[in-house]
Amino acid sequence: MSAAKRNGLKLRTEIIKYFFYKNELSLAKLTKLTQRSLPLVATAVNALLEEGYVLEEGLAPSSGGRRAALFRLNPNHKKYIVAVAMDQRVTRFSILDLRRNKMMETQTMDFNLESKTIGVKDLVDFIKTSLQKSGLQKEYFIGMGIGMPGFINKQDGINYSFFTTEGPLNLSEFLSVELDLPVFLDNDSSLIALAELHFGAAKGYSNALVINLGWGTGLGMIINGELYRGSTGYAGEFSHVPLSSSNKLCSCGKRGCLEVETSLKVMAEKAESAIAEGAESSMTTLFEDEAMLHGDHFLTAVTQQDPLAVSILSETGYHLGKGIATLIHIMNPKCIVLGGRGARAGKMWLPSIQQAIHEFCIGRISEQTKIVVSELAEDAELLAAASLVIENSEF
Repeated sequence: MSAAKRNGLKLRTEIIKYFFYKNELSLAKLTKLTQRSLPLVATAVNALLEEGYVLEEGLAPSSGGRRAALFRLNPNHKKYIVAVAMDQRVTRFSILDLRRNKMMETQTMDFNLESKTIGVKDLVDFIKTSLQKSGLQKEYFIGMGIGMPGFINKQDGINYSFFTTEGPLNLSEFLSVELDLPVFLDNDSSLIALAELHFGAAKGYSNALVINLGWGTGLGMIINGELYRGSTGYAGEFSHVPLSSSNKLCSCGKRGCLEVETSLKVMAEKAESAIAEGAESSMTTLFEDEAMLHGDHFLTAVTQQDPLAVSILSETGYHLGKGIATLIHIMNPKCIVLGGRGARAGKMWLPSIQQAIHEFCIGRISEQTKIVVSELAEDAELLAAASLVIENSEF
């Protein structure tokens, strides 16, 4: 391929990426984002219009002169992205079009990553079944993005914590062969942070921290507008900061980790223990429903302001706030986003977190940091898994 064609392909790929993240854009805005000349951008957009990738949709608001035409990706163009979001207990599957609309109801599977009886073949079967349910033809799929917990080498497609594969293929290659699709992997907390940066509460901030409140307590760090991964890609292991005085072993095998005080699993276990000791709670009935995990029932009880659930969440929030105070001292972020599955509890998190911050953090520093709850919540990882495909594909 000639250099000119390669540059043209690179530009149109960049343009599609910016449309995916920004929705409506004018030629002038695209010129600024891509740092290319207006004639080059106009030529690329016209080609995308002819191919059906892009639609012209109205005019930008008037700024005193001629109103600029706005363009968007075409939702009826048959190009789709497969997104898979995994945490330690549940795996979710969705298909999105280029405007991030879901093409089918999200499919879910209970998938305990710590179980010895299920593995990568079960994941493949679930994805294949979900693809068949969609009724969409495989040639319309651009690729698949998967977010999952663990120590993940994004470039090499390896998860060192889960899903070891036999033979010469790494996990990403194995899944690509089994599913006949390009597959891209990344850490779940990193993806949630990227989703908040592009689509959620961290949008517009160049320095922000995104805490993944789930079965563990993950962290994604946005520094100078980009995800910070550290020297070997494993930055953000907030779960394992030694801030707990408990003697309980963490999932990592160490003692003193923040996770043993702040995970959704621990909160549900505390509720179960309190109920067994005679505490009255709506969770007594909720926990009888085995169709949902106890952690999800716990969050439901919190949103219904069950006294026991709120008390446990408040205690957890205080421990989490101690960890956040440490992050504020070290990183001095402009914004901290509480995201992930636990964000369903909403603003119920904030009073106890703020109490700990007031107690443990220097006021001159903490008062410059805004703490907010994600509105994307569980959709964040699916959106960012789709973004993985956009970032790694050519159009």
